[in-house]
Amino acid sequence: MNVLKIFIVEDDEFTAEMLKHYLSLNPENDIEIFHTGKECIGHLNLQPDVVCLDYFLPDENGEKILKILKRKKPDLPVIMVSGQEDVSTAVNLLKDGAYDYVVKDENFKERLWNIINHIRKRANLDKQVSVLQQEVEKKYDFSTTIIGDSPAISEIFPLIEKAFKSEIVVSITGETGTGKEVVAKTIHYNSNRKDKPFVQVNMAAIPNDLIKSELFGHEKGAFTGAIDRRAGKFEEAQGGTIFLDEIGDMDTAMQVKILRVLQKQQVTRIGSNEPVNLDVRVIIATHKNLMDEIKKGKFREDLYYRLLGISISLPPLRERGNDVILMANYFIEEYCKKNKLPNKKLNKWAVNKLLSHDYPGNVRELKSIVELAVVMTEGEVIDADHLQIKYTSFFNEMISREMTLEKYNDEIIKHFLKRYNNKVRVVADKLDIGKSTIYRMLASNEDQ
Repeated sequence: MNVLKIFIVEDDEFTAEMLKHYLSLNPENDIEIFHTGKECIGHLNLQPDVVCLDYFLPDENGEKILKILKRKKPDLPVIMVSGQEDVSTAVNLLKDGAYDYVVKDENFKERLWNIINHIRKRANLDKQVSVLQQEVEKKYDFSTTIIGDSPAISEIFPLIEKAFKSEIVVSITGETGTGKEVVAKTIHYNSNRKDKPFVQVNMAAIPNDLIKSELFGHEKGAFTGAIDRRAGKFEEAQGGTIFLDEIGDMDTAMQVKILRVLQKQQVTRIGSNEPVNLDVRVIIATHKNLMDEIKKGKFREDLYYRLLGISISLPPLRERGNDVILMANYFIEEYCKKNKLPNKKLNKWAVNKLLSHDYPGNVRELKSIVELAVVMTEGEVIDADHLQIKYTSFFNEMISREMTLEKYNDEIIKHFLKRYNNKVRVVADKLDIGKSTIYRMLASNEDQ
């Protein structure tokens, strides 16, 4: 039961008791009666949810008491009650923060009942929103959101912390499935903007002829099909964060418009000449190398430097070592909890199989693999056979060709160099060979 604490401030004892009896017909109403404004103010420590305040009181008029109440508790709904209907008085009281103004006529009790029920519904809705907000913030708690302790992932933690403590633009890069959206939400829900909207836009998913309307909005009649005024994504994110995902796929004409919006912090709806001022934090993400796109003439250099800000590069899963198992266990536990299943554990053969895969789909692929394994496992232990991993065909394709042993070695080294972004030390460790072996192979290929 959601009890609503109601203060009735009324100097006439009969009216006060009548209201208390009537409002108490709802067992969720807890009523306190006060006969002066001073008594009411002196008992604010009882945390009222609503105050029904008579305009004419023996110690002070209701207008003065209203101002004191709103100064002490700005969000407290105060319903002003008067025996006389005076439009100018009602308007002034509403300007001073009164929730409503009720005249003591034949419909007085019913009107008061309806107003209080409306306040109750609003309070319940606010509570639900608050609970949902807390759940979202907990979901993106910085200490638990990004799982892993490998050197590759640990390097980005200080950058994320700097990002949510500032207002600077953040650019997140990484292969598809590395968790760019999770990082963006983590930054937003740990920043000062966490109570405002987080608006995500996948730039690659919006057709070019619709993207301007989607981002900037439009006026009614601005084009065929514009039957109503519509705010764009930038306006929807007002006060919060807009996350422009896959920004590298945006055409150059649109890039000019985005640059102008970021420079002026204003947006103009299609069909309007009136700019709307923005207060929006920008986070971008892309799986592309934007410097390469600039060289190809596909991305504007001026926009690139405007968006650079704090740059966070997410490592692919294949470079994160034992983080694979930490994440796998987390995904298994979460899936079992969500589906009310007994928790399952990976045995050593399943662990080895997970560690041997290179995950072209990164974290997203790992999550799908282990969730399917939970479904396929009858008992409480997940074995290697339960893991449906599709290996790449590199080795099958390579072995099908007849080459010398030395050539096979070169192909293997080249494959791992490509997989680990030409990091010689990492490849040397993975293949258990000396770095000089790799350098000799590279030198030999250059000479040929």
